[in-house]
Amino acid sequence: MNKIMPCLWFDNRIDEAIDFYTSTFKSAKVHDIKRQTPDGPAFTAVIELEGHKFMLLNGSQGGEPTRFPFTEAVSFMIDCADQAEVDYFWNAFVGNGGAESMCGWCKDRFGLSWQVVPRQIFSTVFGADQAGAGRAMQAMLGMKKLIVADLEKAYAG
Repeated sequence: MNKIMPCLWFDNRIDEAIDFYTSTFKSAKVHDIKRQTPDGPAFTAVIELEGHKFMLLNGSQGGEPTRFPFTEAVSFMIDCADQAEVDYFWNAFVGNGGAESMCGWCKDRFGLSWQVVPRQIFSTVFGADQAGAGRAMQAMLGMKKLIVADLEKAYAG
């Protein structure tokens, strides 16, 4: 078990969340699912995404309204190798009932916030050339999904 493991609260949609995340992340694993009744929804589950374990909790099982929705105060950043990986995760989250935000941030259909970030952000927006980094930052501020080629073009001037 990880020393620290995020616990994510899902109201009556835990089984859907397990299926979504384990099908979206290709190396995902399900470690444990506990049910209160044999044919009922999962009560808790431990899944592993990219080597990180997450506890999923079905905190509301009777049709009550969502008591503790996700907010942008917590997000998970995905280190994407290239534009193809950015596109894959962005489309998986936004294209399946999620929502776009700005600067590489989006929400999945459960309202969980993700930062879908290409590795090239470190050589552009956080690059050594301050003027280039400033141009790349301005380009990023105008984007929803991050476009590697546009960040690199802005950095180069």
